[in-house]
Amino acid sequence: MQSTLRLAGAGLGFRRELIPALKSRVPDAIDFFELAPENWIDMGGVYGRDLRGFTERYPFVCHGLSLSIGGPSPLDELLLHKTRQFMDAHGIALYTEHLSYCSDDGHLYDLLPIPFTEEAVHYVAARIRRAQDILERRIAIENASYYTPAPIAEMDELAFIRAVLIEADCDLHLDVNNVYVNSVNHRYDPLEFIRALPTERIVYLHMAGHYTEADDLLVDTHGADVIDPVWTLLDQTYRLHGVAPTLLERDFNIPPLIELVREVGQIARIQAAHQAAEHAVRTS
Repeated sequence: MQSTLRLAGAGLGFRRELIPALKSRVPDAIDFFELAPENWIDMGGVYGRDLRGFTERYPFVCHGLSLSIGGPSPLDELLLHKTRQFMDAHGIALYTEHLSYCSDDGHLYDLLPIPFTEEAVHYVAARIRRAQDILERRIAIENASYYTPAPIAEMDELAFIRAVLIEADCDLHLDVNNVYVNSVNHRYDPLEFIRALPTERIVYLHMAGHYTEADDLLVDTHGADVIDPVWTLLDQTYRLHGVAPTLLERDFNIPPLIELVREVGQIARIQAAHQAAEHAVRTS
């Protein structure tokens, strides 16, 4: 099955607890959904039928959780083959993963930072290229949040991301909240960080909330509302790089759908304002 559904606009994570409300009515603000393929591959029964009913009507993105693209363990090629089959079956075009690792002789249940070194660039880029070969798709790598300085650093986070994108020839999944979280934790200017990212590689964005542990320590939880500075950073990101499909992540403390849709609608309104401004410039 080839994807005929265009990915655009504002999206929401597809979660089982939201299915009853979504089956009743998908709010107009939601243009697409995202899911973790690990949670849905080989899913049959009622949930499998429900998923099929949505993938036939809405674009979906696969956002991986456990490939551990920077990890020391061998790349999980079986998972990649099963993911490709799943994406083909549901007409899903885009797969994204975290620029981090989460395994070392077992799953570590956290996303850990990769050392910012030339050796790590070569290692990760080779694994991304292999993943793209198996998936038969370009993939997008997400900038990850982290809380302690990289154990070894020959370059900064921005230079590391740019080097991986170039050597792997892959795309960027830009998590705006992760940039904000890291900018507070590691004391840099989030707007300048985003300004320096390659526009041509940015294909997908995430928005999310976080937890304030201290004035200089934010934790990326996906368990709270998006705060005003992150909304402002999204607006500035669109101004710098243009509008791209953008998803609201909410993985904990999940409120009713009607409350989530308010934030999805906020994404859509910011997108519409930039698209209107771009149209006015083109037609003036």
